[in-house]
Amino acid sequence: MSAVETGQAYHNNLVGPVMRAGDLAMAVIEAARTDNPGKEIFVDDKRAYIRIHAEQEMILRQATIEEELGRPFRMNDLEVDLSSFAGQIESRDDSVRFYFTKKL
Repeated sequence: MSAVETGQAYHNNLVGPVMRAGDLAMAVIEAARTDNPGKEIFVDDKRAYIRIHAEQEMILRQATIEEELGRPFRMNDLEVDLSSFAGQIESRDDSVRFYFTKKL
């Protein structure tokens, strides 16, 4: 595998939401950092939307997002600003998990 292919494969292991820019996206960035200790959180701000990624797995908890927003928040409201996502998604009432089962 060439260096370019290796670099591309690394990017294929990144998972997480692509969100419409705004207060919720900023709260999700901070929640991602809090809820995924020891993981590097990559933020790619494209002005209209923001890619928030981590390698292999990212968990976002309702309580953390509420704390960052400073108001109550329902996890299904995440879908309103969720333009897309990378990886697979597992939704629960109090959290969402982005993940891959295979690693390149």
